[in-house]
Amino acid sequence: MASYPSALQKSHSTPNTPRRRLLAGALGAVLVAAVAAEPNDPNTVPPAKEAARILIITGIDYPGHKWQETAPVLAKGLRQDPRLTVTTVEKPEILASDQIFGYDALVIHFMNWETPDPGPKARENLMKFAQQGGGIVLTHFACGAFQEWPDFVKVVGRVWDPKLRGHDPYGPFQVDIADANHPITRGLQPFEITDELYTCLTGRTPIKVLATATSKVDQKVYPMAFILNYGKGRVFHCVLGHDAQAFANKGAAELFRRGTAWTAQLTAER
Repeated sequence: MASYPSALQKSHSTPNTPRRRLLAGALGAVLVAAVAAEPNDPNTVPPAKEAARILIITGIDYPGHKWQETAPVLAKGLRQDPRLTVTTVEKPEILASDQIFGYDALVIHFMNWETPDPGPKARENLMKFAQQGGGIVLTHFACGAFQEWPDFVKVVGRVWDPKLRGHDPYGPFQVDIADANHPITRGLQPFEITDELYTCLTGRTPIKVLATATSKVDQKVYPMAFILNYGKGRVFHCVLGHDAQAFANKGAAELFRRGTAWTAQLTAER
């Protein structure tokens, strides 16, 4: 160790020697290599994507929810954003396939009513998909899917609790914007919708509420749309959408469209 300082001292005493230039070149190479190997700044926000592949997963639901009618309206609304390429599949079992990893966001538009859910592999894939950065969107009674899977609430924030009052009587109500500064809701005005005002959600997973509605039955305020992160993935959960008319509602359609784009990382995180 004692010889290292003396060598530096010798090089300083002969600044124009080839040895000096060789040392400088070697140090420069080390610095370049170090910069190249330095990991990306974790605080750097990756640029938003320009386009995204969206998969709507449907094909089964509670008998009162006509997925055959609502899924096409939902898909049509999402396609109003030209950045979204939308595909619909009528087999929830696709969640057990690696095909889902070819998409940027999954829209869960089913509820396995009195039917087994797609199974352990589907559950594993759904978690893995989100953990790796894939987006997840839930519509209406999708909150009631995977009832036998306790960790579902960790992925989607809130789930249906059959012990709670399900919803207000089907009818008109106002959806209010709870966070006017989020990219999903920025500039979106409160809107009237004829739908089911869900009062049946439960869970302790941290969420950020974006839209609410006040029950005409108990005068309490309930979340209609909220977001959370799971791993590197984004989740948008909206309980609107009882029927085709609800999905066609201008405000609801815009909410789903923006929420889907956000989960697919087409807009800023915030």
